[in-house]
Amino acid sequence: MSQYDVVIIGGGPGGYNAAIRAGQLGLKAAIIEMRETLGGTCLNVGCMPSKALLHASELYEAANREFEHLGIEVSPRLNLTQMMAQKDESVSALTKGVDFLMKKNKVERILGKGRLAGPGRVEVDGADGKTVTLEARNIVIATGSEPSGLPGVAVDGERIVDSTGALSLAEVPKTMIVIGAGIIGLELGSVWRRLGAEVTVIEYLDRICPGMDAEVAKTFQRILTKQGVNFRLGSKVTGAKAGKSRVELTVEPAAGGGAETLSADRVLLAIGRRPYTAGLGLETVGIVPDARGFIETDHFRTSAAGVWAVGDVIHGPMLAHKAEEDGVACIELIAGKAGHVDYNLVPSVVYTTPEVAWVGRNEEQLKAEGRAYKAGKFPFAANSRAKINHETDGFVKVLADAATDEILGVHILGPQAGELIGEYCVAMAFRAASEDIARICHPHPTRSEAGRQAAMGVEGWTMQA
Repeated sequence: MSQYDVVIIGGGPGGYNAAIRAGQLGLKAAIIEMRETLGGTCLNVGCMPSKALLHASELYEAANREFEHLGIEVSPRLNLTQMMAQKDESVSALTKGVDFLMKKNKVERILGKGRLAGPGRVEVDGADGKTVTLEARNIVIATGSEPSGLPGVAVDGERIVDSTGALSLAEVPKTMIVIGAGIIGLELGSVWRRLGAEVTVIEYLDRICPGMDAEVAKTFQRILTKQGVNFRLGSKVTGAKAGKSRVELTVEPAAGGGAETLSADRVLLAIGRRPYTAGLGLETVGIVPDARGFIETDHFRTSAAGVWAVGDVIHGPMLAHKAEEDGVACIELIAGKAGHVDYNLVPSVVYTTPEVAWVGRNEEQLKAEGRAYKAGKFPFAANSRAKINHETDGFVKVLADAATDEILGVHILGPQAGELIGEYCVAMAFRAASEDIARICHPHPTRSEAGRQAAMGVEGWTMQA
């Protein structure tokens, strides 16, 4: 029986970052993953392949719709097979990189499905059909999440797909219905809309992207509609029937009313994700997940001694970068160091065109908390670089405490919002005031100036072009 300082179940962002940190701190560590490649959902069938398709589809659409105005005359032709191949090549390179980091940090890689088998013990059903038992002083559960299901809508991987299937369609559907107006649905819907599909998004709520600042969400929906995405808000899908060439959906008003039938070549089910905690042997150490499947923790410690949990299996944003921070902090606590993650400073990004990014509180949250605040806003239509690049949709909004001027939240809808939000993550980590950003010289002409101008707007001295 092998003995370790720490055994990590799950090789996604939370798991492999925990493993790397364990190796760096001199802990004898093993990581268990049932996929042949490390990286979890994010690297294999999530964040990375979706960004590869988003980038490729953006260039394809730009060539079709924007190049001529820029004086570039081309006649682009879609080669979907090659687009998928370059996506797979990128993913393969990244997974090999993670494998290299395991070797570099002396982490033992174990291929198989792991589960708890009592205090300090992990059983692994290996790919060779054999079961081995590991003994560890600490066990970290980092098994991530899986797509949520919807009663009456059975994912068959052909006509009805989840996010994984939507990354590998063999042809561009003429019509696609996306169930769910969250980040995943809008990103993947955008990919196939750019490549030629007629896309309709059905959402149970009366708005898109719950959790996003309401003003941003409203403007974002208007932009996506202008791009050609159709929305059916306040609607629920109660059934789906897949045929040889079409899918028929039964749709009803969320508030109640008569049903109607919609049809499409493909249906993407993207109503969110749920923690992957079933079949992990949690009962062998007395851990009982909550009603939604999450494991309760206190600074990553579960109710069982020596058992820890990170990433999507615990409460907090279900994001890869949050899981990474969890994994590192958890291992540092195991090693007797200080480990902490401030979930208020975990940014969220929607990688559409334009992008949406935010960190901290939104206006609805601040109002619900009764907190007095000031807001500064600056449109990209008044930003020199955005104008030159013909990327003028959106704005930056900065929310600051009315009394202290401390930055409480930042919301960006516009070009490269995911890159721009980083400045504010750093600022908020140091509890900066909006004036701190407003008085820092930013390079000109850049999109980052819109972030500065929004901060200037908190006190009313924005200088618009």
